[in-house]
Amino acid sequence: MTSSIYGIGTGALGNAQAGVLTAGHNIANANTPGFSRQTVEFKANDAFFSGAGFVGTGASVATIQRNYDGFLGDQVRQSSSDAASQSAYLAQMKQIDDLLGDPSAGLSPALGGFFQAVQAVSAQPADMSARQALLSSAQALAARFRSFDSQLSALREAANRNIQASVGRINTMTQQIATLNDRISRLAGVGATGQQPNDLLDQRDALVADLNREIGASVVHASDGSYSVFLSSGQPVVLGNSAYALKAVADTEVASDTQVSVAMGIGGVVQLRLRADDLSGGKLGGYLAFRREGLTDAQNALGRIAMAVGASVNEQHRLGQDLNGNFGGDLFAIGSPVVIANANNDQTTPAVVSASVVDYSALEASDYRLSYDGVSYTMTRVADNALVYSGAGFPGVTVDGLSISLDSGSMAAGDRFLIQPVRAGARDLDVALRDLRSIAAAAPMRTSAALANTGTGSVSAGTVDAPPPPNASLQSTVTITFASPTTFDVTGVAGSPSGVAYLPGAGISYNGWTIQINGQPATGDIFTVSANSNGSGDNRNAQLLAALQTANRVGGATFNGAYGQLVSQVGNKTSELQITSDAQANIAAAAEKAQNAVSGVNLDEEASNLIRYQQAYQAAGKMIGIANTLFDTILNLKS
Repeated sequence: MTSSIYGIGTGALGNAQAGVLTAGHNIANANTPGFSRQTVEFKANDAFFSGAGFVGTGASVATIQRNYDGFLGDQVRQSSSDAASQSAYLAQMKQIDDLLGDPSAGLSPALGGFFQAVQAVSAQPADMSARQALLSSAQALAARFRSFDSQLSALREAANRNIQASVGRINTMTQQIATLNDRISRLAGVGATGQQPNDLLDQRDALVADLNREIGASVVHASDGSYSVFLSSGQPVVLGNSAYALKAVADTEVASDTQVSVAMGIGGVVQLRLRADDLSGGKLGGYLAFRREGLTDAQNALGRIAMAVGASVNEQHRLGQDLNGNFGGDLFAIGSPVVIANANNDQTTPAVVSASVVDYSALEASDYRLSYDGVSYTMTRVADNALVYSGAGFPGVTVDGLSISLDSGSMAAGDRFLIQPVRAGARDLDVALRDLRSIAAAAPMRTSAALANTGTGSVSAGTVDAPPPPNASLQSTVTITFASPTTFDVTGVAGSPSGVAYLPGAGISYNGWTIQINGQPATGDIFTVSANSNGSGDNRNAQLLAALQTANRVGGATFNGAYGQLVSQVGNKTSELQITSDAQANIAAAAEKAQNAVSGVNLDEEASNLIRYQQAYQAAGKMIGIANTLFDTILNLKS
């Protein structure tokens, strides 16, 4: 009996010691990220039978229990992944919002300054200082476009670096998870009691939570205690003690962009390329979404405005006449659409595809994907995923102001091309004109009415039709003679038409110009259209250039209107991300709070446990002392 008292006492002493150690372990790790509070679970030992019944033999430690809720853990991983993705996206979009939305450094002041300079030339067409101011403002406008594109391109490069860095962090964590899987599977169930290595489980769960802050991942529990970790696409990155590394590689469409792939060790290393849509959640998902959506949309919209400004000004400038008496040339140099062949295209007779703009006002702020499946061609607008062409013939038709051509080679099944009509528009805009006398402020033709006319007819100043005719056609003097108040004859044009019906105010077009005659001419009245010589004071084309400021030339909007739409779009997206990011951060915080309620260490509770186990330890010591006294008494009786 005395030996059983010793056994119960020493067992109780060990139990109390285990409780003190566990409470101390909890206190020491109260601030350790990912640590789950541990509690000692006791069980009664088997009793032995005596004539008077079953006599207890004390208690022992059943297990050290980890206080962890797997469901709450899944919620924390998911919410933190979404919060990290939104936060990463928001941080990048704020930079675009700050760049484009600055009222003093934005595009609007540069556009306004350019058209003010055009109006100044219109007021004083022959003034060289006004012409110099116009040229300088054109250079400032082009420089502003290029500066914006340079900063957006820098954001793209930064996104690529962030993607590469995130891939490195992900690979480190997946390798650590695989290593912990191996240790846990070896240690789990050691001995007959099947105890779990709690601290290793905490470390692994903390790593999985950190992994989800980098990229959205899900966990599947294996029977041996290991985790299998999968990306949102279902692609495994951890299977047991094996980790499959992600790789940052050049995009097959745009080599300057970083794409993510994964190496799978199946019969050798097989490189699997992951689409951006396959990688959602976490910082990496946020970086990819920003580059794919916010950044690309802003760069395309800005490029479209730049190309519309350059093309509209050039078109009107070519219809004017400079101080040398020549037709105006291009004021701006405009970039061309970029066509990128996919790196995986067939190289037997590689197809060379080009694109040209036939209508700048019809351009969309989007890239396009052209593909061939061996039977038919499809062309998709990336911005809204709209199918804009599908057919067995090559899409030589005009699509959204673009003409697509197959210049050489032949398309093979699986060939793909990325067409970027406006992406480089802001980057490539420059001033092509350098000579101040070459600014075409005047119109190349003038009209007059004979002094001898007796009717009330009057002739307009006239406009040159686009595209401009050969210079020689405007040098010809054209005479309109009224054979009657309702008909007129024309000389100086091909065919010398006669008996042409007169309609007051209707356009009369010959040799590349259009005029209107109003009122009621009399029989014999003569109106003349001739070349504009010595027209240094003529401002008609400058006035038409200035009118472009309020013309709808960018998708049905003015230049400033289109830029305002871009700023509003970026601002609305940033505001949306701010709201979503704040909401997601609150959700993540609530999930962590719920998890901490289960797994977190309460120092007051642990201090109470220390006192409780200390008292138990003292009581167990007292029991051993009593057992010792009883044993001494028995020995004294025998003596």
